[in-house]
Amino acid sequence: MNWGKGIVTGMIIFMLFILSMCVYMFRMPADEYDHQYYEKGLDFNKDYNREQQVVRDHAQPVISQTGDHLLIQFKTPASGKISLIRPANKAFDKAYPLQTGEANKVIILLAGIKPGQWQIVLEWQNGGKSYLYQQEIYIR
Repeated sequence: MNWGKGIVTGMIIFMLFILSMCVYMFRMPADEYDHQYYEKGLDFNKDYNREQQVVRDHAQPVISQTGDHLLIQFKTPASGKISLIRPANKAFDKAYPLQTGEANKVIILLAGIKPGQWQIVLEWQNGGKSYLYQQEIYIR
């Protein structure tokens, strides 16, 4: 084989490679990105301040699992929202209203909640202050 055929063959192989990469890239699914990315970035400081408020006021709730329920003990009365987020599958996420009784406790029944790794997000208000607390938990 002479030089001319080798160069032409190499160029053809390179062009086929480029074309196959183009076809591959166009067949890939579209990137799923958050359309509210910038708005969430602007709200980051508000969430950070609420998390720091928990630290400043020593208001970190105590979360424990006993049998088939989750017990959340607050230091003071609270009202807000509890979110259980399943990192593996967003379809299993749950949200509950948060209203402590006289004992500053909230009990969540775990019936229907799959065991595994969860993230609990607590958002509450007390005395004109807003709080945000997040913790990873494992539900048995």
